Amino acid sequence: MSTVDYTVNDAVAIISLNRPEKHNAQDESMLQDLDARWREAAADDAVKVIVLRANGDNFSAGHDLKSEASGYRRPGKSILESAYAWEAEHYLGYSRRWRDIPKPSIAAVKGACIAGALNVIWPCDLIVAADNTYFSDPVAQFGISGVEYHAHTWELGHRRAKEMLFTGRSFSADEALQAGMVNRVVPLSELDSQAMDLAREISAMDSWALAQSKRAVNQALDIMGQQTALQSAFDMHWLGHANALLTTGYPLLTAQPLKSSNGTKGDHDN
Repeated sequence: MSTVDYTVNDAVAIISLNRPEKHNAQDESMLQDLDARWREAAADDAVKVIVLRANGDNFSAGHDLKSEASGYRRPGKSILESAYAWEAEHYLGYSRRWRDIPKPSIAAVKGACIAGALNVIWPCDLIVAADNTYFSDPVAQFGISGVEYHAHTWELGHRRAKEMLFTGRSFSADEALQAGMVNRVVPLSELDSQAMDLAREISAMDSWALAQSKRAVNQALDIMGQQTALQSAFDMHWLGHANALLTTGYPLLTAQPLKSSNGTKGDHDN
């Protein structure tokens, strides 16, 4: 069974996360399949808009830590060097590439959208959230400064971003709408239909105009320093990994949380 489904309908590419039995936790295979589907949609001239969605009850529980560390070891390289390179490609690198694909993209999210799931939705241009969606980034429990695609400040504003990181608590779709992180909140039963309606409305526009409009906004973000900030935060994220390795003795990202205020493992238990 494929970890990511792909169909094209009325000039709209529909990419569906497909590990519902694992709450769509992202293992290496899923991430590689997801990147391949993004590339396929980008290369297909018949596709004008991309919709990212998920099968099952939850959009994504984040990283699947029980499987991801298997890709870390590289012959002749330290665990730090190997794991940094792996995450730079599979997390920050993939997210940056998806963000800059010159076609409008819409994330349709529901249920849990935890930590590593933010790496997947934040590169999208628009976000439609079901009314049962909740978001969180609890990785400070691991002694780490947030997920790898560290767009918190850009997505939420600096005060809400700090609250998200400092507390690790979940916040609702309505709170995300208030902060400007999502475009609209809809009933769960209407999530897919409303996301597709929006995609079809956008697909009626001229492709060149859509690509240039997207580029104009993304370049404005870059001029304001977004790409530099993302790289800086990724390196700070890795300082946390190095510290966790030294202080806990566990392999990177398979460490137990250093402390938990709510009794959950957050992003990663599958």
